[in-house]
Amino acid sequence: MITVYHNPRCSKSRGACELISDVYNPSNEPVEVVEYLRTSPSVAQLKELNQMLGCPVREMIRDSEAIYKELGLADASLTDDQLYEAIAANPILLQRPIVVRNGRAVIGRPPENVKALFPDLAK
Repeated sequence: MITVYHNPRCSKSRGACELISDVYNPSNEPVEVVEYLRTSPSVAQLKELNQMLGCPVREMIRDSEAIYKELGLADASLTDDQLYEAIAANPILLQRPIVVRNGRAVIGRPPENVKALFPDLAK
């Protein structure tokens, strides 16, 4: 199963979805598209995503969004839990797209990053 946390208004997100359907998924694995602005991930789901990404939680956050500044999220003293709560309450903060396959995840910026989840195609 491939899961894509997707914003249809984002060109990078659309590009990653196109690459998955046209190039990286020749065996037609099932693909679940989660429009995260409509169905916000829970704090638990965000923590799981972060673990699969293997990066600091701040790398999951879009710091260019106005709400980032409004909430003071640049404050280095904020805990990871506070950051997860902010993303869950304001899903526009979530980097996009995030693609999950076989217990691993990547942020598809640029969309070609998705290829890392398909090692059989990297040869």
